Amino acid sequence: MKRQPVRSGRGSGRPDARPKAAGAVPGSADAVARAAGTAGVAPETAGAVPAERGPALTKRLARGDLAAVARVRAELREMLRHWGGPGRADLAELLTSELVTNALVHTDRGARITAALGDGPGARVTGRLRVEVRDFVSRHPTLRDRPAEDSTSGRGLLLVHTLADAWGVRAHGVGKVLWFELEAEGVP
Repeated sequence: MKRQPVRSGRGSGRPDARPKAAGAVPGSADAVARAAGTAGVAPETAGAVPAERGPALTKRLARGDLAAVARVRAELREMLRHWGGPGRADLAELLTSELVTNALVHTDRGARITAALGDGPGARVTGRLRVEVRDFVSRHPTLRDRPAEDSTSGRGLLLVHTLADAWGVRAHGVGKVLWFELEAEGVP
């Protein structure tokens, strides 16, 4: 089954492109609240940060600093030390490396990475991982079907498309955010 990218942004009618919540009618306020993790929360606290937030990693990356890719991988590896089933942290590392490298190689500015595990007491072990890489170029990337055999580039986004449980791109002020999500145990 081919995964399609989930694109969101201004005018999409969706605050973010998270997977649909079970039991919610698509497009309803309940569906939006469940997808945003705010179902059953009073409107005045719907945007508040939960008390039991999972581990997170946030880094600013300087333009052209490709050595930062290894540092990000090492910090992510440490954050995910007890997370997920066999190979899930390695997969998260690979996909993060691809998005960070793309941001640093294909844009003329720096980037910002945020990686966070889901909320709740079990997030450190079983939470959903969401990684976002923001750059400051509004041009959206192109997913190539098949890079040429002798090509040294063009596979990063294809890997994210093929291996992530969910992924997408959205406009973000000046620039965009590419993101992916992985479940701790994988999607069968």
